[in-house]
Amino acid sequence: MRLAGKTACLLFLLILISPPFMNLFPEEESFFDDDIFFFEEFFIFEEMFSFDESMLDAETFLTEENLYTENLYDEEFYPYDESFFASDDLDDIFDDNSDYSLEENDFFFQAPTLVIEAPKFEIRSLDVVFPNLSIIQRILISSNEGFRNYFLKDESPMLIPNPDLEIDLLSTVMETNPSHLIEAMVLVPYNERELDLLDIYNALGRIEKIKDHPATIDGNDFYIFTESSRIESSRDRRAISDPPPAETLPFSETFYLRLRENSFGNLFFRGDISISMYGITYSMINFTDVRFFLLPIMRAERFITIIYLETVKEGLLIYSMSGFYLPNFIADRVNLNPNINRRIEVFLKWITEGLWLSQ
Repeated sequence: MRLAGKTACLLFLLILISPPFMNLFPEEESFFDDDIFFFEEFFIFEEMFSFDESMLDAETFLTEENLYTENLYDEEFYPYDESFFASDDLDDIFDDNSDYSLEENDFFFQAPTLVIEAPKFEIRSLDVVFPNLSIIQRILISSNEGFRNYFLKDESPMLIPNPDLEIDLLSTVMETNPSHLIEAMVLVPYNERELDLLDIYNALGRIEKIKDHPATIDGNDFYIFTESSRIESSRDRRAISDPPPAETLPFSETFYLRLRENSFGNLFFRGDISISMYGITYSMINFTDVRFFLLPIMRAERFITIIYLETVKEGLLIYSMSGFYLPNFIADRVNLNPNINRRIEVFLKWITEGLWLSQ
């Protein structure tokens, strides 16, 4: 009985899928695809249905009439959207005569032209850096000796840089609690060309040349420093040679140097260089005691000289601030201001000649 029932169902399905019965259904309402069709009976199995490769004919499935080939370029199947393809260059992709093809350029991206304008660097003038200079100060600054002024810790300096430019050497010097201060400034004219920060940096690196510059005493040249050299570190005080001129600027640098003179003997300093957009700051501070004819007169970290250098329109501006501490019983008996001033004069000459050699 069960066999007869199954036979009847099979005959019914064969009659149903025969060509006469298939023509009963309009093409637009057909339950069957032209190439692929499924039996509804397959979906009533308790186990999960899986395709068998023999049920699908690859040649039938991938035909030119199928959507995977010809319909990919059919505008009715993929309508053209102008809001998406806004660029005129992209319209040519669907042109048969275009050099573009989806086979060669499956993925493409056209970025807009990116234009970055670099900030313009303009050299500042002396009036911008020091807006309140008097006529007399301007004359002294432009002379060979420059402008120099001595004052005590409770007095005010005469040279006031523009506060908006953050060139505040005085605050750094006052951190060492000095008793005496010296400010100086000189404007070095350009020789053959304008100098840049790399020229300044290389001029400051010639430590061995400091000893070659004399100070003027009563109209005569007097060499204060008999030796000048870099040393390895604060502990290893072996002399080392100056490095060759640099080709690029560092952001900052720390080094050590030794200066030997007749009165104070060996002076050991730590040098620090920092570079900003417009100028270079060069500071030296003693990391050992200073002795005057074997008598200790100044402790370590109590003498500091800071030099700021910037190329302005009128020339190279060299501005320095120095501070040192002396106890009252020594300051009343020994006037070190002229001695410190002569050493500052040597530093200014050393920097100036090094800059002239760079031009």
